[in-house]
Amino acid sequence: MSHLNYNHLYYFWMTYKRGSVTAAAEALFLTPQTVTGQIKLLEQRFSGELFIRRGPKITPTELGHLVYRYADRMFSLSYEMLDIVNYSQQEKLLFEVGVADALSKRLASRILLSAVPPNGNIRLRCVESTHDLLLSQLAEHKLDMILSDCGLDHAQQNGVLSKKLGESSIAFFANEPLPTLDFPACLEQRSLLLPSRTSALGRKLSTWFDGLGLNVSVLGEFDDAALMKAFGAYTDGIFVAPAIYTEEILANPNTRLIGIAKELTEEYHLLFAERMIQHPSVQQLCNSDFSSLFSGQRQLQDEAEILNFADPNN
Repeated sequence: MSHLNYNHLYYFWMTYKRGSVTAAAEALFLTPQTVTGQIKLLEQRFSGELFIRRGPKITPTELGHLVYRYADRMFSLSYEMLDIVNYSQQEKLLFEVGVADALSKRLASRILLSAVPPNGNIRLRCVESTHDLLLSQLAEHKLDMILSDCGLDHAQQNGVLSKKLGESSIAFFANEPLPTLDFPACLEQRSLLLPSRTSALGRKLSTWFDGLGLNVSVLGEFDDAALMKAFGAYTDGIFVAPAIYTEEILANPNTRLIGIAKELTEEYHLLFAERMIQHPSVQQLCNSDFSSLFSGQRQLQDEAEILNFADPNN
């Protein structure tokens, strides 16, 4: 068997993953003509077409799918090898983490700081985006780990592992008193500031309102939890936040707790590629117990019911 040019195979692999020659060329810092030429040479080597070209669009052939499966395993292993070598050689290790923009920033920072030792051997880099975009970056080896409000669909994410860290009930707050403290019916009396329905919590809230038959008015939806809270500070709208931060939020003398929905929770998950389990920060987070971070839930819910903030029938 004659020699296989792995550069040609790599350009094919990138084109397959990116979905077009143009996108692959941008990622490789090459011209589309160069990428196309290299793929044609690979097709000559295999004596068959890897893509069917219809104008600007390309579709993998059966041979293309077969070659990609092997190429994907090969290049994934090469990335894993480089990561492990870097862990053993670098004095200061980079830890690149994606944080879902729907999450509470304070809670995310407390979780991540537990994986950064005080000796400065690990440098943390955080990237904020949506859950789906972060998963794509994880698959492309651009991130070491994701902290998200969504779990893992194992059927769609081969080679990705996850761990649930905990969950928090959801509390409702406002900076102006409401005519009544009857929760949750009082949510109809004021416009709401809510997480975007593209987030897990946003979808849960929408289903919760429908299930209770509440006709709520939405003032705004936000991908960023911190931005939603900031809007809540300057309007009379009702905003939501994890209940574990109730005491902190109520430090503002103008803010009032409207109620806590016990059946609504925001979850916190770690997602990481199986190869990244060698990373010391990933190991630290997987072995850590964060139950104390979420231990105040029961007390907060009991206090809310005593003060008639929460509906005891829920």
